[in-house]
Amino acid sequence: MAKGVFVHRADSIYDDFPEEQYQFPKRYLNRANQFVGDWIVYYEPRGGGGRLGYNAIAKVAEIIPDPSADDMFIAIIEPNSYLPLETFVPYHSELGFLESELEKEDGSLNQGKIQWAIRPISDQDFNRILARGLSAEADLLPRTDIGEPEQPGFHDAPEPFVYDYERERIETKTNRLVRDRVFRRLVLNAYDRRCAFTGLQLINGGGRAEVEAAHIKGVAENGPDTIRNGIALSGTVHWMFDRGLLSLTDDYKIMISRQINNREQIENLIYPSGFATVPKDPRERPHPKYLRWHRERFKS
Repeated sequence: MAKGVFVHRADSIYDDFPEEQYQFPKRYLNRANQFVGDWIVYYEPRGGGGRLGYNAIAKVAEIIPDPSADDMFIAIIEPNSYLPLETFVPYHSELGFLESELEKEDGSLNQGKIQWAIRPISDQDFNRILARGLSAEADLLPRTDIGEPEQPGFHDAPEPFVYDYERERIETKTNRLVRDRVFRRLVLNAYDRRCAFTGLQLINGGGRAEVEAAHIKGVAENGPDTIRNGIALSGTVHWMFDRGLLSLTDDYKIMISRQINNREQIENLIYPSGFATVPKDPRERPHPKYLRWHRERFKS
């Protein structure tokens, strides 16, 4: 096993869905096979509005032939492994290139290697990116998903006689507590710490937002910890959303179940327009795939 870099453009022509799969041509197969069972970091190139740096990590579960395209393969991402970085990490810092292999002997960029859509990365470089992308602070406490069972994640059961330092270090950085903190921070920042359904922006005396970061597709159902599977909701709205009493159409119109006892109260609580407020950046808005999953469980 080895760690790798997957280059992904927002306007990719490939059948990519970074939280779940990454499509690539056959010429990269031998290289990609090294990463099965290990971690990769997603890199944004300049094209498609990319920022030249790293934005997420994930674990490769397996690689399969693409059943819909000849000479194409798909890297399947392990469920619940995708984790966006709290802070975007530029590929070059004051200390040089974060991927050591991108630096030539004279200190300049290796233009050939940076063009590789799939490439290996050392454990040291991977951990350096991870350290820069995940804050050690916990000022935004983990959100509570009301009604969800204990969440599965990357925090393995204790293994007292395993001394694999690098594996232990990464699992510490990606356990459920950290993932919850990252998810909450990214979602609340995207929604300006305001409930998407009601507009409420309540801040307690300690400066902590009372609004919660809700998964649209629950973690227990392998919903990923990504902004587009998240939405900021006040506690009461979150409770109803989790139980299928509230949902959203693809254009963010709020759906109210007929099973709610007092519909008029709910209509007075939500935005008068009947539509949720979502982030301005399309990349941060709820994805139709997750909204469709939620509507299938809506109690009409």
